[in-house]
Amino acid sequence: MPRPLMRALVRYGVRPVLSAGVPAGFQRRWLDVMTAPTPLPPGVRVTRDRLAGRPVERLTPPGADPGRAVLYLHGGGFTVGSPASHRALAAHLADAAGATAYVLDYRLAPEHPYPAALDDTTAAYRELLERGYAADRIAIAGDSAGGWLTLSAGIRLRDAATPLPALLVLISPVVDLAPTETRDDSADPMLQNTWIRSCVTSFAPGRDVRSPELSPVYADLAGLPPLWVHVGSDEILYPDSVRIVEAARAAGVRADLRRLDGLWHVAHAHAGLLPEATAAVAELGGHIRQATVPHTTRSSA
Repeated sequence: MPRPLMRALVRYGVRPVLSAGVPAGFQRRWLDVMTAPTPLPPGVRVTRDRLAGRPVERLTPPGADPGRAVLYLHGGGFTVGSPASHRALAAHLADAAGATAYVLDYRLAPEHPYPAALDDTTAAYRELLERGYAADRIAIAGDSAGGWLTLSAGIRLRDAATPLPALLVLISPVVDLAPTETRDDSADPMLQNTWIRSCVTSFAPGRDVRSPELSPVYADLAGLPPLWVHVGSDEILYPDSVRIVEAARAAGVRADLRRLDGLWHVAHAHAGLLPEATAAVAELGGHIRQATVPHTTRSSA
């Protein structure tokens, strides 16, 4: 699909619904409907599973390495999104990574505010370890609010001395729940500042959102796995992606930033429809594949 057409579909088909005035239940149903036509890579097997008591979709591409896994955390402002809405993105990522992806159906706000989603994430990761996956053959990846969960889970797992994953992949991540550098939202065809604020209120009511616990851009990032960050040039969260990469590097963490010119918030969700999105997801999958190579292969390389 040509980029201008996809951009128009997002601006006029998604943006008006992701609004503070639209009930969360309707937003959830609409997002699943809008993403349903996005094709999966050929041969990807979709099965239902559970991790730590939560539903997951397990996406297994043909020829996937049975020892390699991606825990995928969907975006949606902590209030919307599902394994169904992000199935295509996660499937293309798994296919490029040669891994099985587990797309977690974590609990959403406002019914389940912080820390429910983060609790679900860390518990799901620990169950992958219990199933026999080696930590250094797992990547945690997420987009938008799922990027927040990815980074926050890395911090919590580090603090608990849990074996850390090989890589944290952040797509258009939320890293500051009280953003200080958001731009005019007219250039971003998907996100509105008012919706972001309403999501934060639902997710963390009555909490200090500038605390390191809730805004990982202010947290101690030392000792985290490498970060790969993708962000569109046209999205209002672009400056925050720059900030988290700079903060990680200052803490001694390897962090790479890829700016996708002319793209918007989580354009990766159009993998399979938009060539630029397909290429971006394939690039991230390649990084996961490289970071999760078995020890024997690494030593012989």
